[in-house]
Amino acid sequence: MTFKPAAWPRKLRSQEWFGGTTKDAIYHRGWMKNQGFPPDLFDGRPVIGILNTWSELTPCNAHLNDLAQRVKHGIFEAGGFPVEVPVFSTSESAFRPTAMMFRNLAAMAVEEAMRGQPMDGCVLLVGCDKTTPSLLMAAASTDLPSIIVTGGPMLNGYYKNERVGSGTHLWKFSEAVKAGEMTAEEFVEAEASMSRSPGSCNTMGTASTMASMAEALGMALSGNAAIPAVDSRRRVMAQLTGRRIVQMVKDDLKPSDILKKEAFENAIRTNAAIGGSTNAVIHLLAIAGRVGVDLTLEDWDRCGRDVPTIVNLMPSGKYLMEEFFYAGGLPVVIKRLGEAGMLHKDALTVSGQTAWEQVKDVTNHNPDVILPAEKALTQSGGVVVVKGNLAPKGAVLKPSAATAALMTHRGRAVVFEDIDDYKAKINDEDLDIDETCIMVLKNCGPKGYPGMAEVGNMGLPPKVLRKGITDMVRISDARMSGTAYGTVVLHTSPEAAAGGPLAVVQNGDFIELDVPNRRLHLEISDEELAARLANWKPSHPEFTSGYGWLHQRHVQGADTGADLDFLKGCRGAPVGKDSH
Repeated sequence: MTFKPAAWPRKLRSQEWFGGTTKDAIYHRGWMKNQGFPPDLFDGRPVIGILNTWSELTPCNAHLNDLAQRVKHGIFEAGGFPVEVPVFSTSESAFRPTAMMFRNLAAMAVEEAMRGQPMDGCVLLVGCDKTTPSLLMAAASTDLPSIIVTGGPMLNGYYKNERVGSGTHLWKFSEAVKAGEMTAEEFVEAEASMSRSPGSCNTMGTASTMASMAEALGMALSGNAAIPAVDSRRRVMAQLTGRRIVQMVKDDLKPSDILKKEAFENAIRTNAAIGGSTNAVIHLLAIAGRVGVDLTLEDWDRCGRDVPTIVNLMPSGKYLMEEFFYAGGLPVVIKRLGEAGMLHKDALTVSGQTAWEQVKDVTNHNPDVILPAEKALTQSGGVVVVKGNLAPKGAVLKPSAATAALMTHRGRAVVFEDIDDYKAKINDEDLDIDETCIMVLKNCGPKGYPGMAEVGNMGLPPKVLRKGITDMVRISDARMSGTAYGTVVLHTSPEAAAGGPLAVVQNGDFIELDVPNRRLHLEISDEELAARLANWKPSHPEFTSGYGWLHQRHVQGADTGADLDFLKGCRGAPVGKDSH
């Protein structure tokens, strides 16, 4: 794609606030100067907002203040005026009922912060799972020149000479305790090794996946995704990003110039190659909806179906993000896609170069981490979309994290009406369940949980675990952590709380999962299904006020990105009328 930079110099948006000698301009400049800013910073140079999701209650982002200073250095070096702006920060590890409920609130808040304040361009400083998509959604809606820089992953964890992947080993060790293979004391001892440095999950969880998606979309500089949080090169990346955003403002290079359908298809194929999180499905659909690109679940299945998973990282493989970075990181993966004819090579990126130009000369330094195609973890990676009478609008499954023998399976449904019902029953030795059954969890979707929590990878019953069984088919309208694994069908749409067929599955029903043929079928007649749905009544709790009320009434289904219906589309960032 060719891009023609705008003529420079030109009048910038920030000059509507700071330019001239009117009362209003003096009002805006005067208040800013109480911080000690020299007068020449207001002379028409680009004002760059550093939108910082730092928070001590967002542990993945707790080191971002240091990176913000490096971004500032870069902006000053390039002749810009940096202003740091704290914005809404959602933590996957701390927010209740779930961080996903607040992704849209964060996106809405950040969008209005961008639109309502004197910024010519923005550096989106992110890390934890929802901070990356929420700020990308905001940038897509305002269409101000914007660029991502992530906080980077934690260092590898180790426990008893075993690599410990944050999140992945939490699930593994927890199941081991229930199976009697690990003591509670050992579990607590292992805790210290799970998070031993600043940064986000060191597995290919949702945070690392979304960092990779930002890079694959072209919204971050090449190489950004995998640099460990404590590596000095992460600071270098932040400073280079600060330099680059100033030139992007001068060129008027906006998200709408980059976030084309081809960019999303590149990201989908990249997600397949890295064994990325199923959460990327919802986030990319939402980002596409904000910029006005027609992206569907069918695009995910079409683009990802024939892409081999070549990144040997947990939860699909054995390594962690440190090794991925040392091997060459995401640029190597994107190059491999280009060599295989699976990349839109001319897609534009924030660097001003195409996707291919910036990766064509990179080298794979460890072929056991970034595998040759013939040794791929799975030859058909990506995210599988299954449909049928149980999921008319689709459900998703991650083949690289699943058990091959369960990809075609018929089993008796064991139903949990909600997460509390699951917790009350799962450890009961009298629960009528074995490894051939299919576990079904309802009312955990965007409306039902509410917010669609990461509870889809339900832990197995202890009596099954004691047999040495580590996986069963599980179906829900919930999400699954990107660090988790298993044959788990997620995002079933329409969700139970919206009256989807999942709501009327009963104990003893038989369900067929046929991944090769993309089918998910509840084995009852059409007449029986219709009768059950006609008699269905909502059972999920409803909010009567506040953001919860707004969310439940306006959130859309997982099949379209679970955004709020009134936030879709690019609204731009016009300069509003001054009130003074």
